[in-house]
Amino acid sequence: MKSLQKLNKFLWKYKWRLLLGFVFTISANFVQVYSVTFIREAINTVEGLLTNFGENSEQSLDFLKQGLMYASLAFLGFKILGGALTVGTRQMIIVTSRLIEFDLKNKIYQHYQHLSLSFYKKNKTGDLMNRITEDVALVRMYLGPGIMYPVDLFSRVLIIGYFMSRVDKDLTLYTLLPLPILSILIYNVANRINQRSKKVQQQQSTISSSVQDTFAGIRVIKSFNTEEYTKTNYAVEAEEYQKRALHLSQIQAAFGPLMVIVVGVSNLIILYLGGLKYINGDLDIGAIAEFFLYLNMLIWPFTSLGWITTVVQRAEASMTRINEFLDQKSEIIDHPDNKMDIEGDIEFSNVSYVYDNTGIEALKDVSFKIKKGETLAILGKTGSGKSTIALLVARLLEPTSGKILFDNIDMHDISVESIRKQIGYVPQEAFLFSDSLANNILFGSDETELDVAKKFAKKAVVADNIDRFKEKYDTVVGERGVTLSGGQKQRVSIARALVNDPNILIFDDSLSAVDTETEEQILNNLASDFDAKTSIIITHRVSSAKNADQIIFLDEGKIIESGSHEELLMKKGFYYELFNKQIAD
Repeated sequence: MKSLQKLNKFLWKYKWRLLLGFVFTISANFVQVYSVTFIREAINTVEGLLTNFGENSEQSLDFLKQGLMYASLAFLGFKILGGALTVGTRQMIIVTSRLIEFDLKNKIYQHYQHLSLSFYKKNKTGDLMNRITEDVALVRMYLGPGIMYPVDLFSRVLIIGYFMSRVDKDLTLYTLLPLPILSILIYNVANRINQRSKKVQQQQSTISSSVQDTFAGIRVIKSFNTEEYTKTNYAVEAEEYQKRALHLSQIQAAFGPLMVIVVGVSNLIILYLGGLKYINGDLDIGAIAEFFLYLNMLIWPFTSLGWITTVVQRAEASMTRINEFLDQKSEIIDHPDNKMDIEGDIEFSNVSYVYDNTGIEALKDVSFKIKKGETLAILGKTGSGKSTIALLVARLLEPTSGKILFDNIDMHDISVESIRKQIGYVPQEAFLFSDSLANNILFGSDETELDVAKKFAKKAVVADNIDRFKEKYDTVVGERGVTLSGGQKQRVSIARALVNDPNILIFDDSLSAVDTETEEQILNNLASDFDAKTSIIITHRVSSAKNADQIIFLDEGKIIESGSHEELLMKKGFYYELFNKQIAD
């Protein structure tokens, strides 16, 4: 139950609803149990009439009718009242579980938003989805039925035990004696249920991740003709899930027969001992019937005990998995209250970065300065650390060592929101949402006017392409922008980065999928933006870098050359060789 203790703050939030639900539960049980006393009176009345039927039979029959009518109406009235109280119980406790489910999902989702990129590199999307859906659903069962039924069970046992003891204490003791044995059996089985529940949930996450990867990469699967291979792999995982689920079900199935045996033994005890007491005149026939009814009222609560144990064990396993992610801390150090305007000066001072998931040192003591309005171009081989610089500037990663300053202020003294608000970032892999082109361009902006989307689409040289679409700016691009070409996706991403008019622009190889003519046109359109904003252009093309105020050339995470276009050509080093090769091509 340790993992479930983190839910206590949610339970405390809705304590009054839960308390009222408990009051309704106890009241409903009292009314239901008390109604049985009228059955006892009715049976005893019938027995008395049959015993003395010869004497004043007509008067006795009238008395019987009145007594049965009174008992029936009273029994029915109490049952209706008990039903109404049960509805109130569910409205309080079950609805509360739904409210906590809503709060928990929001908490997990918000926590996901604050975790850094390194977390997402180490965890699969399918697993993230499974924990916020399947695992939360299992936790909700603990918060609803898992709380309601134990309260119902214990309150009903106490109330019934009280009413039974009023009739006959010895018979009460013998009737309830087998029930604690059930608790011992449940305790012994609970650990096995817990272990198998965890295995089932782990396999569920594996299947979710596999399915998510399959659908996300469906074009690759089809193009490589690996549908059968993919289906075979899925069948193996599904079979493993089936095996684990069946093992869990086999344990759960043991509870039903246990309940039947225990309740059956208790019924036999009532029949035998109650019969002896009736023969000896120590107990009336109505009391025996009352005992049978009380015991039958205990069947469902005790039957549900096994199911509740399963619910709690599976909820504990699910909450353990949820806590694994909730306990994750973002490596990004943020001071949300330190909000300020960023003008655009950027400085790297001996910055290094090592990726946790691979151990690769992407940057090694990198230092450079960019003033507001200047453009920095970064070139280098694949894997040289170019994109890592972009991610660090956007505060999507935290440097392993060294300092990054904005306007001569350490980035740790500025809120993440203030920095990202002033950055227009076009990532290396253009990602578009399954939404209209207009909404993709205006994403993250307060702007809603279509004219604004058109204005920046023209700047990104994608307006002509959009105008040729049947639905134009209302065209839904599909998941990850699947309906667009690579160049079109990149240009839509550029338009999106420009909408908020940021002071810092970062282009991470975002012109790689367009031809040189379109690239030149885009750069010309953005010339005025480059003059007014701090710009970082990461590229493999000299044509994109030659007009930058400063160019750095990276190799294996180190700056091996830096300077302007003319200065680097005069050095006749790596940049000079790259320039001549691309000019020749």
